[in-house]
Formats: sequence, C-alpha cells, structure tokens
Amino acid sequence: MTAPVPDVVLREYGPAVSVPLGAAAGRALAASGILQSATPDPARDGHWLLRAGSRVGAVRTPGGPVVRITPKTPVSRLFFLLGFSLDPARAWRDSREGAVDTGAYDDVVPALAHAVERQIDAALRQGVLQGYREVEESALVVRGRLREAEQIRRHFGRTPPVEIAYDAYTADTAENRILRAATERLLRLPGVPGPVRRRLAHQRVRLADALPLIRGQELPRWQPSRLNSRYQPALRLAEAVLRGTSPEHRPAGSDPLAVDGFLLDMNRLFEDFVTVALREALKEHGLTARLQDPHHLDTAGLVRMRPDLVVRTGDGRTPLAVVDAKYKVEKADGLLNADLYQALAYATVLGLPEAHLVYAAGRQPERFHEVRGTTAGPDGRGVRLYQHSLDLSREPGQLLSALKEIAGRLTAATPHP
Repeated sequence: MTAPVPDVVLREYGPAVSVPLGAAAGRALAASGILQSATPDPARDGHWLLRAGSRVGAVRTPGGPVVRITPKTPVSRLFFLLGFSLDPARAWRDSREGAVDTGAYDDVVPALAHAVERQIDAALRQGVLQGYREVEESALVVRGRLREAEQIRRHFGRTPPVEIAYDAYTADTAENRILRAATERLLRLPGVPGPVRRRLAHQRVRLADALPLIRGQELPRWQPSRLNSRYQPALRLAEAVLRGTSPEHRPAGSDPLAVDGFLLDMNRLFEDFVTVALREALKEHGLTARLQDPHHLDTAGLVRMRPDLVVRTGDGRTPLAVVDAKYKVEKADGLLNADLYQALAYATVLGLPEAHLVYAAGRQPERFHEVRGTTAGPDGRGVRLYQHSLDLSREPGQLLSALKEIAGRLTAATPHP
C-alpha cells in the first residue's frame, strides 16, 4: 500500500524549502507561476527548492503533495480585507471581523470553505430564490412563442414537434448556478474540514435544481436587485472562490493552471482593499476616485501607465492626487527607489505636486521625499513623494481610520496652477 504523501507547508515570502518532489510535479509547480520560485535542489537528488511569493492558500499538484502557503497576515484579517473589497458599503457600516465569518479556522482553505457555507446558508434561509428564465426547446404542444426560423430549419415546417420559446419560473437562475458551482468547487479542494464538508454537501442538495456550469464557459452574469439582496454577500464570495480556483471558468485567453486548489494573491488583495477603502472615504469629501485610471507617459501614446487610484474633483474632470498601493516591506534603508520613480512619473504626467505610496508595512507611518529640480507650486517647493505604512495586524476599525486619515491628506493636495 502506497504511503500518503505529506503536505508541503510554505510561508508567504518565506525562505525556500527543500522538499521531495517528482519531476512532473515540480515542473507543474514551476510552470503554474503560483510560487516565486520552484527549482531542482542541486544538493539533493529528487528534491525541489520551493519558495512562496504573494499567493496564499492550498494547491494539489498532479501526482505530488498538497502545497499549503500560509499568510503572514492573520486569516481573520485577510478575510476582512477580502470582504471589504467585495462589499465596501456593508463593511464600512460594520467594520467587525465578523463581516466574513471564518469560524475558528486559522488556515486559508478551511476558513474560506466555512465562510462560503455560512453565507450560502444565510442566503437560502428564506428558501431558494426563483426567477424567470427564457427556455428554448422542442415540444409536442405549443407553449409560449413559436420559433419559426428554427421550425423551418430543423423540421422543414412540419409539426410535431414544434420549436418554442417561453419564460419559465424556475430555481435554475444565474445566482443559484454560481452558488452551486462554488459549493461543488469547495468540496473538491484539499484541506476542507469534515464538518464543513458535510454542510457544503447539504447546501449542494438544496441547490440541486440549478444546472451545473459548463466547463470552459464564463460565469453567468447577475444583476443586483431588491429580489436577490439576501443572496448578494454569498454571490460575491462565491465568485471570488470560482475566480481563484477554476481556470475552466476564466475568460478566454487566460493561462490555464496545471494544479488544482485555491489561492489568494496578497498583492492584488491589498491593492483592492486600499483603493476601494480610499474611494469610499473620499466620497465623504465630495470627491471621486478612478481605479486603474489609464494614461500614457509619452506624447506619442506608446508607453502606458495605470495608477492604482487617481483622486479627482466631484465632476471627475480635474485630477487632485494619485495613489499606488504596494504590498511589500521597506528595505533596510527604508527606501524603495523603483516605487519612487514610478510615483514621480505619475505626478509628472498628471501635473500634480505630490504622489502617494501606501505600503503594507514600514518603520514610519508617513514620510516624504522632495524631488530636486522640480517646482510644483507657488511656494517654490518641489514635487513630494509620500510613503504611508498600513499595519495589517491592527484591528479592522483601526485600519479604516488610518485610511480615512490618508484620504484626508489626499483632499488637501492641489494640482499645478
């Protein structure tokens, strides 16, 4: 009997770990891009050196072990960031960590499975949502509308059968299909605890009237409304599950993964949280904010640039400030030169007297660098590049307060005259 392969546990941005791994599994991990590096260990035959980067979660390698990547940030805080990014209006009203219930689990996949199951259970508490959906089929009797073109093409005008289209009141809606797909996906993930797995199986039975998603197709679209308001928290979390686990439901052209599992990119998660939180805070000052605002560095329009967030006046015409979020720790000297060069380019193109960088950690809550050879205002001072630090170990309310302070600093910025 073959002995089970032990799991491989890595730490986000931690040191490389030498693990016994077959050539096929090692190559699959290296090609997937989920790790910062995966190379054969030159000192030990049959071993690979694995080093995690910004992605956290768990993946199952083909013919190899389950690789678990633990985050530096507490799991409860990580899911607060995720919950806020998915539904900022709700999270801003209630900044408790319970906005996404992760239970007592301190690993990403168990906490995710628990959170999704609890949200689905809350959504279905008043019954399975039903709605009207257009159905096209062949039938022996006429119901609804006759599809004349299809009748002629398929049956040369003869009846029966007849090609018809009608609106059916059914539980097979886009919302229920998404929830069922997320449930089934979580049941296939490694590391889901037994009690959570049993509850997920129960939710799948409740959603049995919804058809399963077809492999290779994009996720069905749904529109927020009063009727599906109780579904919306579960839907947003379910979509995050499917986008983080299912390459078969990604848009055409995206690279397929060679492994199976769930991963969260902390770089993207931190960027989403910072920009969404700042956008919501700036609304209180009557300002607008554009995320990933496209611009060009050169006059010919050949070099593209997309700042994470550009603050604009209420009418959206005049830029007031620019922000870029960086999920990285400062170097020993406290400076990240490439980030400063990037921020200066943003300020120059937008004609702003200052630019702001927000980091996930740092030695000082705020510092700035005044750029030599620049004049950004009537006072004669040069362009200033601000670096802000956001300590993710702080409580959710403290994180939001810190971002509100940064938002207040942004409102004081003035563009070039």
